[in-house]
Amino acid sequence: MRFVFPPLRRSRNPVARALSLVAGLAVLGVLLVFGVVVIGVLIAGGVVFLAVRQWQLAAARRNGTVSPQPAAARPKDPDVLEGEFVVIQQGRPVHH
Repeated sequence: MRFVFPPLRRSRNPVARALSLVAGLAVLGVLLVFGVVVIGVLIAGGVVFLAVRQWQLAAARRNGTVSPQPAAARPKDPDVLEGEFVVIQQGRPVHH
């Protein structure tokens, strides 16, 4: 079974055709401007977010609440086992 759109009835009047073309271009322009505004807001929000985050990290470093070395460079606790574990319960099938 095929779905077929009904045939488009294009107007023969050149003024109506020109107006529909202008209306289509106007809608396309509005959508384009809306997209540019949304992208601008997202970029500005990201820049503000990163600036606030860097400012907070700098303030924390000045106060001494954040260590300057990353977590990977810190010595590890020898009593902590690292790895991935799966808890298996009896009587239930295990799917991995």
